[in-house]
Amino acid sequence: MSNTVKIEFDDNTLASVLFGEHNSHLAIVEKDTHTSITTRGNSVTISGAPDDVQIANDVLTQLFELIKNGYPIYAQDIDFALRIIKSNRKVKLHDIFLDTVYISSKKRNITPKSLAQKKYIEDIRNNDIVFGIGPAGTGKTYLAMAMAMDYINKGKVDRVILTRPAVEAGEKLGFLPGDIYEKINPYLRPLYDALHDMMDIEKAERFVHKGIIEVAPLAFMRGRTLNDSFIVLDEAQNTTSEQMKMFLTRLGFNSKTVITGDITQIDLPHGKESGLVEAKRILSSIEGIRFSYFNETDVVRHRLVREIIKAYEQDDQKRQRRPEKTDEDL
Repeated sequence: MSNTVKIEFDDNTLASVLFGEHNSHLAIVEKDTHTSITTRGNSVTISGAPDDVQIANDVLTQLFELIKNGYPIYAQDIDFALRIIKSNRKVKLHDIFLDTVYISSKKRNITPKSLAQKKYIEDIRNNDIVFGIGPAGTGKTYLAMAMAMDYINKGKVDRVILTRPAVEAGEKLGFLPGDIYEKINPYLRPLYDALHDMMDIEKAERFVHKGIIEVAPLAFMRGRTLNDSFIVLDEAQNTTSEQMKMFLTRLGFNSKTVITGDITQIDLPHGKESGLVEAKRILSSIEGIRFSYFNETDVVRHRLVREIIKAYEQDDQKRQRRPEKTDEDL
């Protein structure tokens, strides 16, 4: 059974923004929903299976309202909108896309791009300790850092601390050239990259020089009490049990901490339990601590990254279902 719906948009200029150059945005919706979309002036006609037509209709009408509210639409936003509407037909895109976390130095609004990201942001706002657990590319660390920058700019905290464990993945620190700071710098580089994406380099360096922003390895947190701070621990799956306990007990008054990690990418020695895995097991029932979870549908990088993560997860599931060989089988 086929269905046809016609949508009339009340502003030609904004409609052209929605359609995209050479109707490129409409082509994304058309391909993803398996519908046929034609345009005439400021109107579109959608044809296809009733459910698919409804999804396309909801996405286009809600994106048009976002554009009317001044939200800049890019091709990737079309993909995000489709995923959100497909996962929950009752959700309103403006509740997610217009929830501005931070405005970067490039004047780009940093906002949630999925339901999981929206929940994550709300968890950070409402709790002092939040764990963000999921695969690479889901925005766990980036959004946490954006929240930290927002807090420092609004004077809610006095300093921001960005940290991660320096795990030796195949290369011993002792064999790397330079002093201790030069040795650990490669491990901290991703945090600097994200920081420079959010504010201009001169301002970032000025904040670092004044101690307003500190980027340091996890080992440097020992023995400290962190008051009036926003702390982000990245790559937490590579913390040991002792390191995680040490870090969590650094939290002082008027402080907030976000711990991010991917429990499928643990680089610790075989047999060593991840501090993140342990924390997930023993802290989930404590009031004021929240665990936010992401999966491959929340990946906000290139589409192929999402497909790669999904393929690896499917392979892991196959391996787990495969019976282990015994001595009798050999």
